[in-house]
Amino acid sequence: MPLNSKFGFGCMRLPLTDENNPTSINQELFNQMIDYYMKKGYNFFDTSYAYHNGQSEIALRKGLVERYPRESFEIADKMPTWLLEKEEDNNKYFNEMLERLGIDYFDKFHVHNINVPFLKKAKKSKAFEFVKKMKKEEKIKQIGFSFHDSAELLKEVLDEYGEGLDFVQLELNYMDWEDPVIEAKNCYDLCVKHDLDVYVMEPLKGGTIVNTSDEIKNEFKNFNPNKSIASFALRFCASLEHVKIVLSGMSNMDDLIDNCKTYENFEDLNDEEKEFLSNIALKLRNTLAVPCSECNYCVDYCPEMIPIPEYFKIYNLSKQSPSNIYTLFFAKLEHEKVPTDECTYCGSCIDYCTQKIDIPEMLEKAREELSDGFNPYD
Repeated sequence: MPLNSKFGFGCMRLPLTDENNPTSINQELFNQMIDYYMKKGYNFFDTSYAYHNGQSEIALRKGLVERYPRESFEIADKMPTWLLEKEEDNNKYFNEMLERLGIDYFDKFHVHNINVPFLKKAKKSKAFEFVKKMKKEEKIKQIGFSFHDSAELLKEVLDEYGEGLDFVQLELNYMDWEDPVIEAKNCYDLCVKHDLDVYVMEPLKGGTIVNTSDEIKNEFKNFNPNKSIASFALRFCASLEHVKIVLSGMSNMDDLIDNCKTYENFEDLNDEEKEFLSNIALKLRNTLAVPCSECNYCVDYCPEMIPIPEYFKIYNLSKQSPSNIYTLFFAKLEHEKVPTDECTYCGSCIDYCTQKIDIPEMLEKAREELSDGFNPYD
């Protein structure tokens, strides 16, 4: 692998032929992106049983496994913890993932999305014991888990299961680094203390960091017009000593090319850049109505299937660039999909929110501010 080998290809947000259908992966474009990425000297691909409703692994088999020698790339995959009901389920899903990908071993393997409710499932089904067993049997080269919760829970997991693990995958970016809710720095420090590598997901916080206000975009241009906003975010993560991989979910060639440029002539952040990003982080948190990373876990556990991240995206945009157009966008979404007033305030979504948002309360607030009583779609 190249010297600047921290750049990982995340397969959660692949290019689509139909934006409303997550299974409609544009295989031709994805193949081109794989070819460009591999040609540049990178080879780390991260997927999951759940991504693109199960089609991410299949697309990766078609674009990578069937077109490149097995020893030329690394694949990271994840046990669907939320589906585990008994010990036997581990083996069932593990073999299904191998079959989907067309491989006979994993380079990296996670117990996926550990938080309070999923930790209970992992314990009941002995998921951590299973992945350690698969490593001993050489069906996995390195093992770890992806984590979405507090530093307190992370400590509990590491104290109980840390021995024998190789890495932890954290949501980490400069916006969340000092955030008292996400506790990114505290979680990073715990991994370092346990001598575990850190893999980074959501370095752009689901696009929140780059899809920002014109005011903040101009601050970046004035600070350094030659570097993209995304490049600063990636460099923040990759500059951390114990970060081994920084994943980027890319849905188009332009983003891939820009990210490759960031790593081709990689430079650690200097003190001036760190101070600049620290100030930007404060402004981003102040301009966001809702700190949603658009992971969609909340939708999976909403009994009404309300498209929560889509509403929050419109709400955030309305705060960043006030305009009456967002009232129309909000009304259109309510007309085409499940409206916000279908929320029963059951709270099922809150336990699974990676950002610890009080989702029912924020949905109500968004509706109050963006619904003016006139709906052109009625």
